[in-house]
Amino acid sequence: MTSPCARARWAIPFALLAGISLVGCLFPLIFKTPPPITTSQPIVPGDTAWILTASALVLLMTPGLSFFYGGMVQKKNVISTILQSFIAMGIVSIIWVAFGFSEAFGPSFHGLIGNPFTYFMFRGVGAATDAALAPTIPLALFALFQLKFAIITPALTTGAFAERVRFSSYCLFLCLFTVFIYAPLAHWTWHPDGFLHKMGVLDFAGGTVVHMSAGLAALAGAIFLGRRKNAPKHATPANIPFVMLGAGMLWFGWFGFNAGSALAANGTAVTAFLTTNTASAAAMLAWIFFDAMRGRKPSAVGAAVGAVVGLVAITPAAGYVDVGASLMIGTLAAVVSNLAVHWKSRSSIDDTLDVFPCHGVGGMVGMMLTAVFAKDGGLITGQTTLFLHHSLALVIVTGFSFGGAWILYKVTDALIPLRVEEKEESIGLDLSQHEETMFDEPVLNPSSYPYPFQGNEPGSSDSKLRSPLSVQ
Repeated sequence: MTSPCARARWAIPFALLAGISLVGCLFPLIFKTPPPITTSQPIVPGDTAWILTASALVLLMTPGLSFFYGGMVQKKNVISTILQSFIAMGIVSIIWVAFGFSEAFGPSFHGLIGNPFTYFMFRGVGAATDAALAPTIPLALFALFQLKFAIITPALTTGAFAERVRFSSYCLFLCLFTVFIYAPLAHWTWHPDGFLHKMGVLDFAGGTVVHMSAGLAALAGAIFLGRRKNAPKHATPANIPFVMLGAGMLWFGWFGFNAGSALAANGTAVTAFLTTNTASAAAMLAWIFFDAMRGRKPSAVGAAVGAVVGLVAITPAAGYVDVGASLMIGTLAAVVSNLAVHWKSRSSIDDTLDVFPCHGVGGMVGMMLTAVFAKDGGLITGQTTLFLHHSLALVIVTGFSFGGAWILYKVTDALIPLRVEEKEESIGLDLSQHEETMFDEPVLNPSSYPYPFQGNEPGSSDSKLRSPLSVQ
């Protein structure tokens, strides 16, 4: 049972949810006239069917991520790590319907942010098309498709501070990140009036908006929270089949992530599908071959991580490059991220699951290689404008994502301490935060089990085993 203070703390988000639900019921009665729609073009059934499918594929990526991360942590933190991704599907969905979509895709304020009241409670977001955002599909479908991106982005950050973050404070940070980091970046990059979009920055499916922002926020979180207490430097993954399952789900869902970003069932979607698969395949092979060249055993976890890095790197480029370029993007990203992982392992930064080296660095590599290999305007065509604009955008997004996330961690920690207590960290977050475990262990009095899972205590034989990423 939780303390009275903790129960009172949870009453606040429950009251907010109840209030939003009440407003959702009453709002249509108060505002009966929807906002103006800029077009009445007919819906294209083929495009609608494809984006419905793509939206479902992108949503599948978040449970895939939960298995991918959950399999790599220590046994005592599997469920908590899975839940940190899973809960984003609930929290971000509510924010998006209330005002998040409007903030990202409402009428622009100087290219910086959308009007959060334009589509408040999805007012006017229905079956009609919209010339600027969704010319051939219902605006509601476009909003749902974009929601899936908003869900997975903060979930990606959790791998960096896994095994030491308080669940309630993480939920608060998730809300703040969605509102103050993700939505503005989506507006800058994907709204027709966003300032990065007007600069000509290319981000086909989220290398900048999703992966760079998540990777940089992850780095800020790992530094802010500090190293885990008494954690083995090289812990064995709890469940490698979970990792492989998660990577497979991510790869499968990524076809919706990238090919769906064409927003139509057309040749661009096919190109994005092909380049996505090819880059991931090249990166998976490059990762394990590079490991073997450096004297390490080719590993299942290494193959899974390499495939995901390839998916990350091709994301901004998927619809803008040809299949040959996707091979190079996947291979280069795998080598650079692999080196970044091993540099990180020698630093004092405790990014638990190497989110920044894989997603942050992978996203940066993909962003810059998009400017190199883009069929229209890339360096390979002899033009430099796109590359220079991407270089400037890299600096802007890096500063905004890292600095903004650091501020949000400070705010969150001031309201609800981010780190769990040392005893709670020792027994594991599954027991201390949720009183659950995937193993046959008592859960009624977790405080009596300082190290409940054999092999996880400091100095055990597991502490000498190889880490999932840092030492392949």
